[in-house]
Amino acid sequence: MSSMATSVRRIGAPTLRHLYLFRGSWPRLLELAYWPTMQMVLWGFMTVFLASQTSYVAQAFGVLLSAALLRDVLFRGQLGISVTCFEEMYSRNLGHLFVSPLRPWEMVASLMTMSLFRTVVGVVPASFLSLAFFGFSIYSLGLPLVGFFVNLIVFSWAFGLVIAGLVLRFGLGAEGLAWAGLFALAPVSGIYYPVAVLPHWLQAVAAVFPSTHVFEGMRAIVLDGVFRGDLMATAVLLNAAYLAAGTDVFLRFFHTARIKGLLLQMRE
Repeated sequence: MSSMATSVRRIGAPTLRHLYLFRGSWPRLLELAYWPTMQMVLWGFMTVFLASQTSYVAQAFGVLLSAALLRDVLFRGQLGISVTCFEEMYSRNLGHLFVSPLRPWEMVASLMTMSLFRTVVGVVPASFLSLAFFGFSIYSLGLPLVGFFVNLIVFSWAFGLVIAGLVLRFGLGAEGLAWAGLFALAPVSGIYYPVAVLPHWLQAVAAVFPSTHVFEGMRAIVLDGVFRGDLMATAVLLNAAYLAAGTDVFLRFFHTARIKGLLLQMRE
């Protein structure tokens, strides 16, 4: 057999191995088309909005910086839950943890605590740098900023617990959902543009997410100087339901993983 044919076989072997991974892991396969599609949808709506609102550009500076920082609270809060859980899985430490007296709800509380720590450490320095570099302080939003932060971090916990539960149940092949999951909500959360830009049917979908009401409330303060208490109250009520549901989903997946012995078998 020629050396070229031998090389082709050697190249094909690891390639085939990864193709088998895609065949057995739908999250990996979905992820190939996911990011380009989400980028196109997000910035497509942004372009539609800017094309029809030229006067917005003059006020866009504060709105976009506030949106970027608050979006990071949402994203890093969710990753704080997911990645902390993944690190226990990478080190094959879950089995050791749960032969200790640690209860599942205590694990949930620990994940939330680490999520809060990761988010504060990541976002607070960036908020001060925005003041140093651009002369803009997100703290100018005043007391409502506390409400925005709490609502976003709680929603991120609910989402992160579902992702962590899915990975416990279906293995590390689903870990890409940690990065892809919340990004899917970006177009309908109206992070960088008002929800009114969306098609009517999509506005109804957006209304069920707390993040939508947070970003709408943020824009009301920055653009109009008005605090929308109705938006804040809606976000709080939705978050109560989401956090209860997210915790329940995580505990159910955890129970199934423990019964099936998956905590000791971290697989792709």
